Amino acid sequence: MSQPMTPAAVHKQYDETMTAFRRQISDPATRVAFGREADGFMRQCACGVWHTDQGMTPRHVEYHNAIYSKGNPVPTALYWELASAVEDYPGFALPKFFRRMVQADLELGLGQSRRFIDTFTLMLLLFAAVDGKVSEAEAGFVNTCADSLSAFCNRAGVPGGASGLNVNEFVARRTDGAPVRTGRPEDEAVAPAPAAAAQAQAPAQPEPTLEELQAQLDELCGLTKVKEDVKGLINLVKVRKLRQEAGLPVPPMSLHLVFMGNPGTGKTTVARLLAKIYHAVGVLSKGQLVEVDRSGLVAGFVGQTALKTQEAIDKALGGVLFIDEAYALANQDNANDFGREAIEVLLKGMEDHRDDLIVIVAGYTDLMGDFIHANPGLESRFNKYFYFEDYDGAQLAEIFRSICKKNGYELDEEADKAAAEAFQVMYDRRDENFGNARDVRNVFEAAVARQANRVAAMETPKKEDLMALCVADLDLEDNGASESTDGSGARS
Repeated sequence: MSQPMTPAAVHKQYDETMTAFRRQISDPATRVAFGREADGFMRQCACGVWHTDQGMTPRHVEYHNAIYSKGNPVPTALYWELASAVEDYPGFALPKFFRRMVQADLELGLGQSRRFIDTFTLMLLLFAAVDGKVSEAEAGFVNTCADSLSAFCNRAGVPGGASGLNVNEFVARRTDGAPVRTGRPEDEAVAPAPAAAAQAQAPAQPEPTLEELQAQLDELCGLTKVKEDVKGLINLVKVRKLRQEAGLPVPPMSLHLVFMGNPGTGKTTVARLLAKIYHAVGVLSKGQLVEVDRSGLVAGFVGQTALKTQEAIDKALGGVLFIDEAYALANQDNANDFGREAIEVLLKGMEDHRDDLIVIVAGYTDLMGDFIHANPGLESRFNKYFYFEDYDGAQLAEIFRSICKKNGYELDEEADKAAAEAFQVMYDRRDENFGNARDVRNVFEAAVARQANRVAAMETPKKEDLMALCVADLDLEDNGASESTDGSGARS
């Protein structure tokens, strides 16, 4: 048996694979449904895999909590909750989004539901390898689930045939692809690992240039002061590199950052761009962004927090470790809180890897101030602050138009005007629960769902019907823009 993948590696593999597949979905309504439902479906299937292979461990909990895509809530199941879910697994059920996918394939003459079966199979094998191998019982369960999806496609008449992926090739193999010797001759062959097979499906992307990254920064809506601060930081880093190359002294300087502002103001987006920018100018060797919160650093067992935090640091080496809601690590009311241990490990990691690791901590403005002042080490290492202001009504409307355009939807003149007015009201009536761009995303997703119901009632909808969003689809009174809201798009 080999060393299993870390939870952070599982999340990265899962998120990249599922995100790549979601982007390939042609039908907008199906794409939205997939984004909403797929994570919950996959976590339930993970419970099914583990139900066939008895023996729960804390690592199973960490794997379960690692199964989510960007933009979706991070699950926080505890050991007893997951153990109960695994024990009471009700059996495999066809997900609603897959039925929509099949229907879209029939209407558009595509075979995306067939390709999902391969993605689904690889993800289940990833979950099965929580202990470093895939057992025959687990492989049998994966085969049964994949066969159910394939049979539904066959009955519906979706183009294409059975998957060429052979689940049995993964049985009793290590997660790095090498065979486990079990005394059977067939085990001498080397089978591909689930993670390696999933990675092979993703084509390599050329690295963006500094100019391209700066253009992406400029394209972001609002954030005028943040953009100025980022450009100043880029100039500072570039000149430091030039001085270093010229043999001139380079004074020590911390590049770690504090992002302060309300949710939905673009902090994660800017952090991701900064990671790539730092890589483009030669400060970081890789330029990846590893995003965590308290649950990604702090464990519920004595002695495990240091290991979990170090795991996140190791994953972020060469890039940026982005800690959202970092203030949750500093629990002033409990001197024995494990968050303090996470901070100490984090500070040591920043010192040990100061040449190839940058940490960005983010959260509400007032709370982040308290967090930084909670530890002298934090004050000395974090001395650059970026403030992310709330988007105003016009910016919220512009973000909404951008989301519509990127997803293949068009607003008529009446709908555009009504949306702009509604977002201004949303901004004027904002409170502490105001979600900025997240609230805009909620409005968009609700509008897409209503539009799908409207278009589904048409006998022969045309392409323009599939793309059009009208005032009725926005249903602005229901999303709370014309009344006081709780920030999530629901009436208060």
